[in-house]
Amino acid sequence: MTTKGTPGRMVRIDNETWAEYGQLCDEEGTSRGDDLRRHAKKRVAAWKRKKAAEAADLTRRLDRLADSD
Repeated sequence: MTTKGTPGRMVRIDNETWAEYGQLCDEEGTSRGDDLRRHAKKRVAAWKRKKAAEAADLTRRLDRLADSD
């Protein structure tokens, strides 16, 4: 079941890992879903920062090439 209109996703995780992950999340006071969402958002944010830095670096390189002409 999904909440707040978010679509459900399916992942394949073995039963032992899933159960232990549930215990870990319980001890941390969160749910598996919340933990997975936070992890995904953190990874996407880092990826976006990396892509922006790469684009800025490329722009600087192109600017330097244009200025050297």
